[in-house]
Amino acid sequence: MQPVWRRYRRAAAIAQAILLTGLPFLKINGQSALRFDIGELNLYFFGTIIRIGDFYLILAATLFLLFFIATVTVIFGRVWCGWLCPQTVLLDLTGSLATIIGQKHRNLIGKLVLVPLSALVSITMIWYFVPPAEAIAGLFSSPLIAGFFIVLWALVWMELALLGRGFCTSICPYAMMQNALFDKDTLVIEYDKSRDSTCMKCDDCVRACPVGIDIKEGLSNRCIACAECIDACWLKSSKRDLPPFPNYKGRIMRPKTFLLGGLTAASALVVVLLFAMRPPVEFTLSRVQEPLPAGLNRYAYTIYNNSSKPLELELDAPEGITLIGERTISIAPFGVIRNKVLLRASGKPDEVSLTLHGDGISITKEAGFL
Repeated sequence: MQPVWRRYRRAAAIAQAILLTGLPFLKINGQSALRFDIGELNLYFFGTIIRIGDFYLILAATLFLLFFIATVTVIFGRVWCGWLCPQTVLLDLTGSLATIIGQKHRNLIGKLVLVPLSALVSITMIWYFVPPAEAIAGLFSSPLIAGFFIVLWALVWMELALLGRGFCTSICPYAMMQNALFDKDTLVIEYDKSRDSTCMKCDDCVRACPVGIDIKEGLSNRCIACAECIDACWLKSSKRDLPPFPNYKGRIMRPKTFLLGGLTAASALVVVLLFAMRPPVEFTLSRVQEPLPAGLNRYAYTIYNNSSKPLELELDAPEGITLIGERTISIAPFGVIRNKVLLRASGKPDEVSLTLHGDGISITKEAGFL
């Protein structure tokens, strides 16, 4: 008979593993669904792009993420640690495989199993910065990518094999932050002391705990809420028609749930609106400070294509201003064009303007003229 929570946890772990390793292969509008391009300093995010200069989008997305993490933690406690954290998932998988292969050298087998798993984690992490096909080819042709892969592989293996669960209980800053957000109603795993007299004190819950705590001694900030103690206890208590002595305890539906949930939903709505209101093309223009003959100025411009389609645009100057330089501009999806043009004015205007138009877009920018 298989324990209930372990079955659910494994299903969640498999879904998470498929999501994390498969997401870099998913393409939306011709780009990775989620990838940070280090060379261009662009974040490709589910069909759109966030450039490093888009501070307001980064700030809004960060606020949403903080609200989301706080809400989930205050309500559901350390659900991330026990159910979804890659550290927990990989160590659980390693333990299960080592047990299947052989109990006698379980620790050694576990460390060996972590070697290919660490390699997979390493290359998956690189996929979030370099497209998968390019990253795999780079392992054999790019010393930089191969070097990063090997270093990450070694670090991940050492962290998992040598620190193991100790990382969760003593180093992980996210775990410490989660404990600070708890309140009296947060979902935790707690031993039912009111039924202590009927507990068989078999200590199966203690042996099952991956971080080595005794749930009977009360709440511990080292508990990762994996529910292994519940499953271990249930195997015996169910034979006596008793519920397990340790179990989840907390109150999900409460005023704070609606308050934090509302703030999270509002911040998500702000992020969506900011993306929806962002123009498909951004155009900046500035005068270049350099000595030139009278009546002639040089200007630098930058055009950002925020859409997923290629654009053919025209650059025009008003009457009385002669534009010297490339007028027709082709921009790839999510591309950026930076260039310079010369403007010659027949009189002595204080300002000049340039208009970018085409594909239903018309943007005029002004800059000073000397």
